[in-house]
Amino acid sequence: MTNAPTAVLHPWLQGELEQVLATLPPPAATAPHPELREWATWLGYDPPAPLPPLRALLIWDNLAGHLSADIVPWLSAHGVLPLYTPLGGSWLNMTESVQRIVCGRALNGTHPQTQEELLTFLDEAVAGWKAHPTPFTWRGKRYERRQRARERRRQRRLGGSGAVAQRSQLIAA
Repeated sequence: MTNAPTAVLHPWLQGELEQVLATLPPPAATAPHPELREWATWLGYDPPAPLPPLRALLIWDNLAGHLSADIVPWLSAHGVLPLYTPLGGSWLNMTESVQRIVCGRALNGTHPQTQEELLTFLDEAVAGWKAHPTPFTWRGKRYERRQRARERRRQRRLGGSGAVAQRSQLIAA
């Protein structure tokens, strides 16, 4: 499914989740459920007293439809705890970098004419990414630029000239 209104998405999602839950082993009699109650209460839904054990976590974004009054009780009744992605965070920058690389590889020199063609290009790019992933380091160009700026701040310009003195030299003198 590529896009759909909530009225279409929720029944589809419920069917998909029911299939996934059917493949899971039955929960232990001591499986936790207090987290599920706290979550449902936090969302403004007052769940019935006996809650099923926690069976699965569903990670999705903060769209308004994901908090709607019809999907939240259904998830709670089936032992599914949704975890909503935060609206900001450093890990999102990394995710966006991966997305930018994959989309760039998928569309490099191509002009998809249909949605199916675009999805095929993206699938192939993801398969290529998995075969040869791009390593990420937090010490890239920005890190180096910040290090140079810190080094410049440690230096003190002398009388407007190009000459500089280290602060440690000024303190010792």
